[in-house]
Amino acid sequence: MILEKEYLRERAVLYARKYALVRNPLFFTFEGIGGNCTNFVSQSVLAGSCVMNFMPIYGWFYLSSNRRAPAWTGVEFFYNFITSNTDVGPFGTVVEREAAQLGDVIQLQNEEDNFYHTLIITDIKDGEIFVCANSVDSLDRPLSSYTYKAERFIHINGVRYDTRFIIDCFDSLYSPPIGS
Repeated sequence: MILEKEYLRERAVLYARKYALVRNPLFFTFEGIGGNCTNFVSQSVLAGSCVMNFMPIYGWFYLSSNRRAPAWTGVEFFYNFITSNTDVGPFGTVVEREAAQLGDVIQLQNEEDNFYHTLIITDIKDGEIFVCANSVDSLDRPLSSYTYKAERFIHINGVRYDTRFIIDCFDSLYSPPIGS
């Protein structure tokens, strides 16, 4: 049976802050071969959801650098998965800036109208949004310090899960065993 649960925003933020400037050894880094930003945000969203979608091609999962869904590492693929997912895994909607919350995702658009960078919201103070990111490693960086044409805010509404596969992955993601 498929049920919905809350997306644990504080876990996504904790994870993002811990791994913004260093890499989690459980995951391959894609820097130098396309960038690591969406991979990093996917890891953070996983920390807040603990559910992957293993549907080939159109799912959202990571097993290894060669066994992952395009949505795990691709900016547009991530957007398409999260905003259209009706099966297991995190799901969300595009919202206005004012509706964005901690643990939500921002994607930046360049002058050529391509969305090219994925960030995760880790703080909001006095109307300023702070983010963590990889590729250009950033820990609680003000969104206003980025140069871009437009942004889209993706609010993570919740997580769908199969009751046969209930796990809490946070501890193993947040603090992997030494030598992983």
